[in-house]
Amino acid sequence: MTSSFEFPAFPVPRLSDAERDRALSQLREGAALGRLSHDTFLRRMELALVARSAEDLVVLTADLDNRGGGEGAWTRRVFAWVGRASAVTVGVRRAWAAERLPKLLLPHPSARALRIGRDPGNGLRLTDETVSRVHAELGLRNGVWVLTDLGSSNGTTVNGRRVTSSVAVRDGDQIGFGRTLFRLSAS
Repeated sequence: MTSSFEFPAFPVPRLSDAERDRALSQLREGAALGRLSHDTFLRRMELALVARSAEDLVVLTADLDNRGGGEGAWTRRVFAWVGRASAVTVGVRRAWAAERLPKLLLPHPSARALRIGRDPGNGLRLTDETVSRVHAELGLRNGVWVLTDLGSSNGTTVNGRRVTSSVAVRDGDQIGFGRTLFRLSAS
């Protein structure tokens, strides 16, 4: 015979992602303010990720709610402002770096695909040690420029994202072969 302790008599509402995210945010804030030790923070984060009800989350954050007379709201605003300022800084840094990159002119549309790598037989030879001997290929397919990684060791990137096979590129894109970066240009 089972007791009602083992099986609730009424259904427990599911925990929403928003509720879990709020609790995780409170835990991060509590750790940042020194209200939680590192070990306590890690344990509570684990428990929050496996919590099944809102009551479980309340227990984990009860000692963090509104201590210090509204300090939590002020701290959240400061953290939000710092996050937005950081995003702007990253954007400016990327834009600054992008303008200083050397141009890689797109080949003439009637030309064969351009092979890129360290090997002297490539159409574009790069001497950087992070570039593979036969690294990538840039060619026109059905009116669209396509960059293909040819199994390079250190990867090919387009606008900071690694290419695993082929990807369409266009004028202005930032492309990378290993650590060597270029800005694609039509002229």
